[in-house]
Amino acid sequence: MTNYPTPSRNPNRLVVALAYDGLCTFEFGVAVEAFGLARPEMGDDWYRFAVAAVDDGEMRATGGVRFTADGGFELVEQAGTIIVPGWRGMDAPVPDTVCAALQSAHAKGARLLSICSGVFVLAASGLLDRKRATTHWRYTEALKERYPAITVLPDVLYVDEGTVLTSAGSAAGIDLCLHLIRRDFGTKAANMVARRLVVPPHRDGGQAQFIDKAVPELHEKARLGPLLDTMQADLRQSFTVVQLADMAGMSARTLLRRFEAATGTTPAKWLLLQRLSKAKDLLETSALTIEAIAESCGLGSTANLRHHFRQQFSTTPAAYRGRFSSTASARKSDSIFGKHDT
Repeated sequence: MTNYPTPSRNPNRLVVALAYDGLCTFEFGVAVEAFGLARPEMGDDWYRFAVAAVDDGEMRATGGVRFTADGGFELVEQAGTIIVPGWRGMDAPVPDTVCAALQSAHAKGARLLSICSGVFVLAASGLLDRKRATTHWRYTEALKERYPAITVLPDVLYVDEGTVLTSAGSAAGIDLCLHLIRRDFGTKAANMVARRLVVPPHRDGGQAQFIDKAVPELHEKARLGPLLDTMQADLRQSFTVVQLADMAGMSARTLLRRFEAATGTTPAKWLLLQRLSKAKDLLETSALTIEAIAESCGLGSTANLRHHFRQQFSTTPAAYRGRFSSTASARKSDSIFGKHDT
């Protein structure tokens, strides 16, 4: 669920995370890991990070931690990106001062990003009205009922509405942060950060956030793992459900049930996402024509690639290449990584 707005020529790299009494420790840690660590390999254009206190004095975090912050709402006013790492609870009121600070910062061009229950802070500010958003699957019904002006997407990892971004449960915040890094600096930077975090470099926002069996039973893993490897090894190959079932030693009905339980989607949808992921990588890093990319990814034609790309990412392959390709961003890449490899 992604849009790719045109980047600013002089982006404000200050990322400010809100801190509050009752702080969600994991969600805050995600923001720190993604944006708050020193990364000299990224160059001088990398993010700066600060923490803005919502409450006065010493605050508490989940797990018994007590802390103070760098500053208050004056940091929010200076920020280019503001992160709301969870909230005290979906029934906890959001102070008017917080809403006003977020509204003012957004009006000045700041991006707002929420992790998990932090969406209720953005919702209270009115900045999600007439926009799409998501949150942890436990909270989606409450969000719908309390804020009917928001289009709530319950089955995705994150939603990017350009200047307002929301993620599902806690770990999905990692995916959204990596997505924003990718949006700002490209795939190479996002992959480097993901490697430091020891997580997969990218999970598409449209993937299901709730999987019945996130870790397959051993006997299923032994059959589904090699099957996924085979499907990914040659994305140009077409597979029928019957063929996949035979390869896995299951009936077609059993395969579909266990595949969705393990991955959160169907074989056809999973294969399409792998093809689109490869297409994005090739658009960013290769000089292949869009027609050749469509062929090598198993999407067949430029028209087919364009259709699925627009449907999944709300942009065209050509526009995506112009935004993210190494050629288009060579000067930016030079400043981050040193001389660009050709």
